[in-house]
Amino acid sequence: MSDKEELVRFGVSFPSQLIGQFDAFIEEQGYKNRSEAIRDLARKVLLEPTRLGSDEFVAGTIVVVYDHQVRELPIVLMDIQHDYHHDIVSNMHVHLNHDQCLEVIVVRGQMGTLRELHERIQIQKGVSYAELSVTFAEPQGTEAHAHGHGHNHGHGHRHSHSRQADER
Repeated sequence: MSDKEELVRFGVSFPSQLIGQFDAFIEEQGYKNRSEAIRDLARKVLLEPTRLGSDEFVAGTIVVVYDHQVRELPIVLMDIQHDYHHDIVSNMHVHLNHDQCLEVIVVRGQMGTLRELHERIQIQKGVSYAELSVTFAEPQGTEAHAHGHGHNHGHGHRHSHSRQADER
């Protein structure tokens, strides 16, 4: 929240048992007060992928857990990702155990396209978990992000990316 944002105060009624559980939760999470926690919960709900319009430009991740022993699944998942190479920034592959793999796919693009990518991955036989998580982002090439980053980090723009989309 910026310093210039106007705060609006309102009252909220909770059953006593629920507010007790909520207070324990926010203390455990390190919040200083209920307002900070409620603001974060509101932001989280507003960023639910199902709430965002298809044209909304976002960045985020698709986390996938799958059984790499399922016939052709690793190849199918790779082919699906190639179909969306313009929207995939990078990915990381981790072997959880002998049978299970976890992939974190970093994505940036229009919500509708990313939702479609997520759904195509999620429905594959052998995928046990697939979750899309996003936040708002500026499209590349806008004035604020003309060089591809929204921040100044004091060094050149040479970055190392695993399996960068343009290298596929």
